[in-house]
Order: sequence, then structure tokens, then C-alpha cells
Amino acid sequence: MTSDSAHSELVPTITAPSPEAIASLQVRLKSEEGRLVLTLPAEGEPSALNWSDLWIQLKQRLQGGDRFWQPNTTVDLMAADRLLDGRQLKAIADALWEVQLQLRRVCTTRRQTAVAAATAGYCVEQQAPPVSAINQLPAASPVPLAEPLYLQMTVRSGTEIRHPGTVVILGDLNPGGNVIADGDILVWGRLRGVAHAGASGNTKCLIVALQMEPTQLRIADSVARAPTTIPDRFYPEVAYVTPEGIRITKAADFSKSQFISKP
Repeated sequence: MTSDSAHSELVPTITAPSPEAIASLQVRLKSEEGRLVLTLPAEGEPSALNWSDLWIQLKQRLQGGDRFWQPNTTVDLMAADRLLDGRQLKAIADALWEVQLQLRRVCTTRRQTAVAAATAGYCVEQQAPPVSAINQLPAASPVPLAEPLYLQMTVRSGTEIRHPGTVVILGDLNPGGNVIADGDILVWGRLRGVAHAGASGNTKCLIVALQMEPTQLRIADSVARAPTTIPDRFYPEVAYVTPEGIRITKAADFSKSQFISKP
């Protein structure tokens, strides 16, 4: 073997990153199914952008090139596992506003980001763990719910909260507001909007409120409309599924055994 051939065997092969790998490290803005989607690179990547680099890239993406959107178009922010606080979300919203775009929804796998976005008044979709993590479970195991999402706020009209677990709201759910949870929904205030518990199909889930005046209640596939008359006095109530559909009863009368028997 010559020295040249030996040297060639020792030189490592350098593989250029794929277009998909490069795209995963970039801020992207594109139109999808009639909406604008702003995608941030994941924070868990080995070469993940820090906030300063992400901010510079975001500004370049919004200010450079042709603006293919119409004024006042709404934007869905796909934040993945990136941790964003209220200040950073406001900075992103302000940058969008400068180019006549409006931040409408935040999709995230991070509970802290979901809380910050909901508190700021945006629609929120907290997504389930990655499929790879779920696939590691035994075949017979049910997909676990996410940790509960606690919100100390009023869910106002036009705001939608989606969470793959239980949602606890210390405040009101106003008419026009929507809460959709794979687990239970507990409103420590007035429930006057739309609440959908057990959204993934669990009929054992509950909806609890200190004052129940819903526009609509849903548990799994069962639906209950708003009552035709509003009671004079209010007390904590529980909505749950029976063979006849959704039933609402006083929390004080609701059997504790029904809580215990839940899977």
C-alpha cells in the first residue's frame, strides 16, 4: 500500500447537510392552507439558534424580499420546543405588526410558553410529546396525558386554548372563548364559553365550574347546549357523561366514587 492510498483512507468523509437539516435551523414563513405559518427552529437541536440569532433571522425574513401576504393577515406561530416568555412573544408580535401581520395562535410543546401565550391573550395549542417518545411505550399502554395546564386569567372572546391534558383556569371563560382539553376542564370562575373535555375520546372526563352558564359543553363526542333559563342562584357544578348524554349536577351531590373510578 502506498503512502498516498493510506492517507486517502484516513481522511474522513464529510457529508453536506441535507436541505431538510438546513431548513430546521432557520426561521420560516410560508402560506399553508390559506393561513400564514411562522416556524421557529427547535431549541433542542445541537446547533439551535439562541434568541439573539433567532431575532436577527426573524427580522431579516420579515423585512427582506417580496411580501407575499395581504395586510392584516393572521399568523400561526409554530414554536416547537422553544421556550418563549411574554417579553419575547411581544417582540415577535410587534415585529409582525410592523409588516402588517397579526399574531393569532401559538403552537408549542412547552407548558411555560403555552402559559405565557395564553396570558398574553393569544390562542394556544399545546401539542403532545413527539411521536418518537410515544412509540417507546408498550403497545398496550394508553398515551399519557400531558401535565395539567394552569392559567390564572380570563379566557376572552376569540381566544382558544388547546391542551393534551387537564386545563385549570383560575378566572372566567367568557362567551366566544374556547377551551379544548384531552383531560378535564376546571374553571374556578364563570364558564360561559365553549368547553370540550376528553377531546381525544375519553368519556370519563369532567367539566367543573363555580358558575356554569356555558355556550356549549362537550365531553368526548357528547354535546350539551346552553340551558334555556339561567338560574337565580349559582353553585359549583360538574358536567359528566351518562348513557343518556351529558348531565350537570351540583358538585356537592357528585359522588366521590365517580372520581375514584376514573382511569
